[in-house]
Amino acid sequence: MTTTSFGDVRPVGEQLRAWRQRRRLSQLELALEADVSTRHLSFVETGRSVPSREMVLRLCEHLDVPLRDRNLLLVSAGYAPVYAETSMEEPRMDSVRAALRQLLTGHEPHPAIVVDRYWNLIDANAAAGLFMEGAAPELLEPPVNALRLSMHPSGLARHIVNLAEWRAHMVDRVRRHVALTADESLAQLYRELRDFPVASDEDAPTPLFPKPTGNEVMVPLRVRMNGRELSFFSMIATFGSPVDITLAELAIESFYPADEETAAFLRERAGW
Repeated sequence: MTTTSFGDVRPVGEQLRAWRQRRRLSQLELALEADVSTRHLSFVETGRSVPSREMVLRLCEHLDVPLRDRNLLLVSAGYAPVYAETSMEEPRMDSVRAALRQLLTGHEPHPAIVVDRYWNLIDANAAAGLFMEGAAPELLEPPVNALRLSMHPSGLARHIVNLAEWRAHMVDRVRRHVALTADESLAQLYRELRDFPVASDEDAPTPLFPKPTGNEVMVPLRVRMNGRELSFFSMIATFGSPVDITLAELAIESFYPADEETAAFLRERAGW
């Protein structure tokens, strides 16, 4: 088992204030939600009072602070971290790996992937290989980043028909994650994806944010493969009530055919 590594950290009160402001809560609103006095919360944020371990965890819960950052806050307050970060290769994760593999296999012949908080590929089913066909070799070197693979000009982007629309949707998705987590590595990924050129059949300028068309119930991923246009939508699942950082940061993205032609193609490709 491994735990989060820690570098220099700001005072716990300063960090808590930053998380509160990120969640757009006033001191009064947070105090009411966490059942603490506004005066005490003010003292904690200004450093006049050191919060107890229980208080740090309570405020983190109401601020929806990621487990990794809860450990940082605990250390800043002088307490030991409480959330472990377990490698997926450790024996205690055997049941987790088995469950993920069952989900991925059970989703065949439709694509499905498992990614970490940075969209690095942890596992994928055979059908997901469709999205990797023809990609530049450097994009397939571990760790494979699913978003970079999909939007890099030498990756899946070459086959995406609605690249401007899809990229705007995905870039905004990463932007929202950055806003929620304040993670600098995610911010770097966001800037990289944002600056990728658009080179789709639409030849359209890249919008900053996705715009609804009025004709779709969700943004589809439309790709042209082997002379056929395929259309997908996806659903994302996460583990319920995780207390391990690794599990908390995993996400399973399952792709579904958006039309019968795509469904038939996937069945044919899988030999069904």
